[in-house]
Amino acid sequence: MTYGSPSGPPSGVAVEEEVARHIREVPDFPKPGISFKDITPLIEDGLAFHAAVDGMARATESIDYSRILSAEARGFVFGTALAYRARKGLVLARKPNKLPRETISASYDLEYGQNSLEVHVDAVAQGTRILVVDDLLATGGTARAMCQLVENAGGIVAGVAFLIELRFLGGRELLAPYPVTSLITYDD
Repeated sequence: MTYGSPSGPPSGVAVEEEVARHIREVPDFPKPGISFKDITPLIEDGLAFHAAVDGMARATESIDYSRILSAEARGFVFGTALAYRARKGLVLARKPNKLPRETISASYDLEYGQNSLEVHVDAVAQGTRILVVDDLLATGGTARAMCQLVENAGGIVAGVAFLIELRFLGGRELLAPYPVTSLITYDD
C-alpha cells in the first residue's frame, strides 16, 4: 500500500516504510541487550500517525467485528483511533482497580512476575465480535490476556491487530488460532 497524502512522502512510498521510518530504536532500554521500539516520534508526527492508523484500518477492514478492545496505555492510542475511524465502540482493558464498576480479569506473565488486566463485566455482551488492538506484539502475554477477557465475558475474538510485531519473540504462536495482523514486523 502506498502513502497517498500530497504533503507526505514522495509518491509510491509504502505506508509501512513511512511508518517504520518514524519508529526510533533505543538500544539497551529498559535494560542491556533490549532494543526498544519507541513509537513516540510516530505519534508526534501527524502525517505518520495518520498513515499508521490508516494502514492498520486497511489491514483489518475485512474482519467482521463490532467493538475494539485495547489495553492501557499505548494500546489506547491505536485502539481509540481505529474505533473512531470505523465508528465502532471501544472497550478499555485496564490495570487492576482502575475501573469504577464490577470487573472481570485475566492475568499474564511478565519477566519478573505477573500482571492483570480488567474490563467491566458488562463491556462485552454475549456473542459480541471483538477486534483486539495493541501497539506491539512481543511475547504475546498481554494480547493473550485481552483475548481471555473477551472470551471470559462471552465474546468472540474476531482478530488481533498490532502496529508492530517482533516476530523473533514468538508472540504470534501464543495467539493461535486467532487471526493476527501487524503493520510493521521486525524479524530480529
